[in-house]
Amino acid sequence: MNQAKTALVVVDVQESFRHRPYWSEVGVSRFVERLQTLIEGARAQGIPVVQIFHVEPTGMFSLASGHVRVMEDVKVDADVRFEKRSHSALVGSGLDVWLVQQGIQRLIVCGIRSEQCCETTTRHASDLGYEVDYVTEATLTWEMTDSKGRVWSADEIKARTELVLDGRFATVVTVKEALERAAERAVAA
Repeated sequence: MNQAKTALVVVDVQESFRHRPYWSEVGVSRFVERLQTLIEGARAQGIPVVQIFHVEPTGMFSLASGHVRVMEDVKVDADVRFEKRSHSALVGSGLDVWLVQQGIQRLIVCGIRSEQCCETTTRHASDLGYEVDYVTEATLTWEMTDSKGRVWSADEIKARTELVLDGRFATVVTVKEALERAAERAVAA
């Protein structure tokens, strides 16, 4: 089945994060399992898989670091890869051009970090007119401390992201729902 109108966008699932001071294994195995299920489900439906890597001039996100590669235990086997240098995968990467060339109208967004590059890409895609499914359970983030000293857990950050995205910039869905919605769309096309 060819699902040419939808693309799965896998944002920043790269080894670079293991070298950040906030890295924690908490939630990683669940994230990897859910992400892999989503990728395999998309493949089974013929949905193109787009891999995005975040690249910086120096440090662990530089190409020279050797860490700008797929995160261990994840098999992406992307149809196309793009490098970005900003929070949105749609800025300066060439992704926007590719999506138009492919006739893509709907994106399924997943990856690392839930509230940062995944959320920003989702908002930007929505503003450009794409229908977006945001798959929170196939995103990963870590706890953060705000300027007042409050520690926000990864679950709280994900809940906040869902709150601000759902019904405004995206439909927040599970892996199962994302794949079901993609299959329904293929039948309707």
